[in-house]
Amino acid sequence: MNNPRRILGIDPGLTITGYGILEYSPLRPILCEAGIIRTADDAANSLEEKVLSVYKGVVDAIAQYRPEAMAVEQLYAHYDHPRTAILMGHARGVIFLAAAQHGMPVVSYAATQVKKIVTGNGRASKEQVQRTIQRELGLAVLPEPPDVADAIAVALCHYYQSRIE
Repeated sequence: MNNPRRILGIDPGLTITGYGILEYSPLRPILCEAGIIRTADDAANSLEEKVLSVYKGVVDAIAQYRPEAMAVEQLYAHYDHPRTAILMGHARGVIFLAAAQHGMPVVSYAATQVKKIVTGNGRASKEQVQRTIQRELGLAVLPEPPDVADAIAVALCHYYQSRIE
């Protein structure tokens, strides 16, 4: 029996990494699983412990759901907060490593591109993204926290892009 076609969407972060797994279906994508990988945000946890937690969480999701591709939100760097971008780069690095170790292709999407494709507005608010995800996937409740909605939105963006290519 063939494995179902699935996409793993990731909203990377060192404290909270959102993930969402979508499965292709004839009518609309099906949400298989979504959640967060949380690391302790305190001085007692070193950077290496945090990136290891992110890595293990992503590897677990890959092993359990066996997606064929990963879609990751691109790094956004703000001039006022360069340290945030550097820390986010550490999280993205171990996420890409997990994908590479499993022979999985990774596609990166800018947040504005994801919002434009999913909601029709590249500057959509977090709430607009959550409501669109809820409607598009027929969910009973809004996906929470916003990191989960963002991860599902990245996966949904890739789903739509892969269907037209």
